[in-house]
Amino acid sequence: MPATDSTSKPTITPASGKEISYLALGDSYTIGESVKQVESFPYQLQSLLKTEGINVNTPRIIATTGWTTSELQSAIVQTKLNQKFDFVTLLIGVNNQYRGNSIITYKKEFAELLQTAISFANGDKSKVYVISIPDWGVTPFGKNSGKSQQSIAKEIDDFNTANQEITIAAGVSYTNITPESRNAMQDLSLIANDGLHPSAKMYGEWASALKPKVVAALK
Repeated sequence: MPATDSTSKPTITPASGKEISYLALGDSYTIGESVKQVESFPYQLQSLLKTEGINVNTPRIIATTGWTTSELQSAIVQTKLNQKFDFVTLLIGVNNQYRGNSIITYKKEFAELLQTAISFANGDKSKVYVISIPDWGVTPFGKNSGKSQQSIAKEIDDFNTANQEITIAAGVSYTNITPESRNAMQDLSLIANDGLHPSAKMYGEWASALKPKVVAALK
């Protein structure tokens, strides 16, 4: 993101014509596995921001289903991306939990990724948004995974406690979508047809939760 003078920062309106760049970092929850691309939360967020007169370009997404923190780190290095962005979202960790990886390693790698996200936002912490890990244990896949919903929920909560503490300590915005993700236990419309990933409806809830925070920072 280009540096701006806070004393003369213009309001972003359709008339201003300013194009806003957006980088989304993550895994399957960021690319929107099992839903149409436009139904993923980055694209729904882009659409919601446009209704506020904020002209967001097509999101640049670095995310793949199955990625852990280390795999996201490696992918970022491989892209050799040196562009700065007007805002950045980060959602990562479910595959660390799913694979039974060390939470100590997760803390280290998540903290590094958060600093990378801040760097992509040109060092502006107010333009970085971390989203918590949803609870996949309540999905049909989770119920048939061989692990109890309670044990999955506890592990997800432990990983989220770690990423929230790191995020808040860094002075970055944190959006906790995990409690709402557990509504999928009663509301199957929140789950995609694959029985595991969020539906467009749930992604829309995430985008709506992010919208006012991003609007406040960009306008």
